[in-house]
Amino acid sequence: MRIFVAGAAGAIGQRLVPQLVAAGHQVTASTRRPDGQARLRAMGAEPAVMDGLDPAAVGEAVARARPEVVIHQMTALAGGTDLRHFDRSFAVTNRLRTEGTDHLLAAATAAGARRFIAQGFTGWSNIRSGGPVKTEQDPLDPDPPANQRQTLAGIRYLENVVPGAPGLEGIVLRYGALYGPGTANEVLGLTRQRKLPLVGEAGGVWSFLHTDDAAAATVAALTRGRPGVYNITDDEPAKVADWLPWLARELGAKPPMRLPVWLARLAAGEVAVSVLTQIRGSSNAKARAELDWVPSWASWRQGFLAVDAAERAGGPAGAARTAGKASGGMASGGMASGGMDSSGHS
Repeated sequence: MRIFVAGAAGAIGQRLVPQLVAAGHQVTASTRRPDGQARLRAMGAEPAVMDGLDPAAVGEAVARARPEVVIHQMTALAGGTDLRHFDRSFAVTNRLRTEGTDHLLAAATAAGARRFIAQGFTGWSNIRSGGPVKTEQDPLDPDPPANQRQTLAGIRYLENVVPGAPGLEGIVLRYGALYGPGTANEVLGLTRQRKLPLVGEAGGVWSFLHTDDAAAATVAALTRGRPGVYNITDDEPAKVADWLPWLARELGAKPPMRLPVWLARLAAGEVAVSVLTQIRGSSNAKARAELDWVPSWASWRQGFLAVDAAERAGGPAGAARTAGKASGGMASGGMASGGMDSSGHS
């Protein structure tokens, strides 16, 4: 199958392209930076230099590739996220989720592609009332913190236009909070440094996702799934009150500090308080059933331990799969692709 991956140098793209090539697909992979071509070629893809906000460049690159499937992985998060100015940090990513999506959809249609798969996000974007775990049927947050409104509007736009794109089978994969190869693994770093506190009752529910599982779900969506949105997360949504102390203990770090909500709001702002105390997790049941996808890292417990083992060994994060399983175990999107651990502008 001929596949065009836009934004292939990001956290997910780096893990996705090799999986596509290994499955026998003909892959054209785009990057914004000319010096990124060699790396994409080494992965087995045909590189293309393309600015996702330039409609002529997008149209030309996609037309040359003649893809059957277009995969949208474009973000601009390499600089990290300032939680006090969240929307400012996501300004270019928001344009890529709106203008960039429009350019890619038009190019995919013109090139005769049949399916369009886009990187979405799930986590802080969920409505913050009701039960702790949300499905795709639950609404997005109708009243997010002021500094997240523009970013949520970008996510909402993507979810509205992709599944309904005329002539295309449009799928949005809502990736959870990313960790693993290609990310900064900020959650681990901040936990080691005791910079992630337990705020109030620490009731914010996080749904994590290893980058290899994000890539595998994207491969599954090439041929499976109806148009629509799918939560792509591991099997264990967890409160900050549960995962953060556990992670600190397993990493050999000091226990996280405890802060009252008022002090955390004063020190870090409303977005930080929200993600640590109010957000809801996401169910992956629909993706399991309709994409026939199962996360290899079913729990952040084993995944985090594997990443930590790989980092201690000096190897690529996530490589120590056996070690992670044997031991029992703020930065799309860290909540990458939509949130706090960046996937890079590719």
